[in-house]
Amino acid sequence: MRYLSLILKNSLRNRRRSILTIGSIAVSLCILGVLMAMYQALFLGDPTPAQALRLITRHRVSLTQPVPISYRAKIARIPGVKDLSVWQWFGGVYKDNRDPKNMFPRFAAEPAHLLNVMPEYQMPDDQKLAFQRERTGCIVSRTLANQLNFKLGDRITLVGDFLPVTLDLKLVGIYDEPDRVPELYFSYEYLKESLLSAKNSQMDLVGAFLVQAESAADVPHIATAIDHEFESSPFPTKSESEKAFQLSFASFIGNLKLFIMAICGAVTFTILLVSGNTISMSVRERIREVGILKTLGFSPRAILGIILGEAAVISLIGGLLGSLLASGMCSMISHSPAANFMSGLSSLGITPVVGALSLGVALLIGLASSFVPAWGASRTTILDALRYAG
Repeated sequence: MRYLSLILKNSLRNRRRSILTIGSIAVSLCILGVLMAMYQALFLGDPTPAQALRLITRHRVSLTQPVPISYRAKIARIPGVKDLSVWQWFGGVYKDNRDPKNMFPRFAAEPAHLLNVMPEYQMPDDQKLAFQRERTGCIVSRTLANQLNFKLGDRITLVGDFLPVTLDLKLVGIYDEPDRVPELYFSYEYLKESLLSAKNSQMDLVGAFLVQAESAADVPHIATAIDHEFESSPFPTKSESEKAFQLSFASFIGNLKLFIMAICGAVTFTILLVSGNTISMSVRERIREVGILKTLGFSPRAILGIILGEAAVISLIGGLLGSLLASGMCSMISHSPAANFMSGLSSLGITPVVGALSLGVALLIGLASSFVPAWGASRTTILDALRYAG
């Protein structure tokens, strides 16, 4: 703290170079912060109590392969299963798909069972009853209702693609849920009737089942029991936690963990090079100044501390700006269409842990990149320093 004012003044003595260095560190730390936030949200976040009781059963080979609806009765009889619902991805087109707002998940489900399996979906009792009783009724999350200005009683038309039917739905309920994912649910029976009218072979097949366990301890053995039940059938299943199911979407692009870690490593190495080059240039320009400081009685340890302090100040300023930029980027990602399909991304943000880690990385990189030139300057003799011509 003794040389704090000197450190602060020297940090910005060459303003153009300092600003450019801070800017490059800020951009790099922004990328690093977003990646760390994504890693935390996707791989380190703890499931909610409701999610801990839920698993998803689908075809073992691929998400695009359906399973027979007849599996429902067999799954319901497995010990530990409290309830389950059909969970059929519909896709289709709502108005114009060129508008990102119109791209949101829409599923067919069994109304009475869905609201049991998804207890975090909160809406008035009269709307729950309307969803269960009205054949063409649908419900949407409040996030989607606000996004598209939906009101109760609105007609919503979905034009099918891989399921070649057009559904004319009536909005009968708006629910609140913690992940703020824009979603729409409608009755599976209505979809089945529509497929039957179209004489489509998909009417006896579904995409997946949402299964609710009696307790979190029952989940592993339920998953094993379900997959064992259908192991030898033409439609083998894979039962997994809700989080694992969401991550299976990301697996389409490869090993996401390795991908994120590789980019983080590359970004960190880049910051190290930029910061090291800047500090080396700054120290070379001030060799004679170091000699004068030693003549005035500054010890090698004091000179080492001053140079390291300057690097730390620049790095921390860049890290702070980078964290602010990362926070803005996370907000943009959380409101993008991609976040509609992964609940972890819908609440993406720079948590205190990620923010502190980003600043810690910035400080560590600043100190590491400046240590060698600072050490060399602190060990330079007075005579060599004053004779240095630059």
